[in-house]
Formats: sequence, structure tokens, C-alpha cells
Amino acid sequence: VQLQASGGGLVQAGGSLRLSCVASGRTASVIGMGWFRQAPGEEREFVAHILWYNGATQYADSMKGRFTISRDSAKNTVDLQMSSLKLEDTAVYYCAARQGGFYYYSGSYEFWGQGTQVTVSS
Repeated sequence: VQLQASGGGLVQAGGSLRLSCVASGRTASVIGMGWFRQAPGEEREFVAHILWYNGATQYADSMKGRFTISRDSAKNTVDLQMSSLKLEDTAVYYCAARQGGFYYYSGSYEFWGQGTQVTVSS
């Protein structure tokens, strides 16, 4: 499975940004897709997840109400709509796909996109 993320950029605090991830290859083996992020000097952290077969979603507590993950099964895409962005949301955002394991654990994800930079300015 190959993942291609896009949509990062520079945005002011309080603004919005939409990230997209396109999956290709043997996507039939994927049960869920997630977004993670990593700020400089920090560990990679879970952001959001969506189950591929029914669209059920999960979020990290700090993202609830601000971020929305969605999927388009026909296009094999997963989007992350981010609103009310804060300075601390600045990070490289990665989309990832898993075939099992736990949705919140980065080690459960076998496939990763290249990452896209999100920078929130004051």
C-alpha cells in the first residue's frame, strides 16, 4: 500500500486547513487509516483514525471538536479537516494505514505516507 499526503501549509491561528491522503496498491487489506503528527523534538502522536469498512472515527482528546476525519471509499482517500488551529498544532502530519492492531498505536500501522508540514502562526 502506498500513501500520498497533501494539503499542508502555513495558516494563522484560528484558521482551517484540510489534509488529504490517497491510498493505492493493495488497499483491500487495510482495515483502518489514521493521521499522526510529529512536532520537532517530540514523539509522533495519534491524531485521528477512521475504520475503512464503516467510517467509524476516533480522535485524540485534544483534537475532538476541532478536527474531522473522513473517507471516500470510491477514491481511496482519507481527509483531515482541521479547524480552530492552534500554535501547538504545528507539526509534520502523516497519514498511515493498518491491517490490524490498535488504532491509537503508531506501531500498528504498516504503511506510512511521506508527511506534510502544517505550520500555525500567531
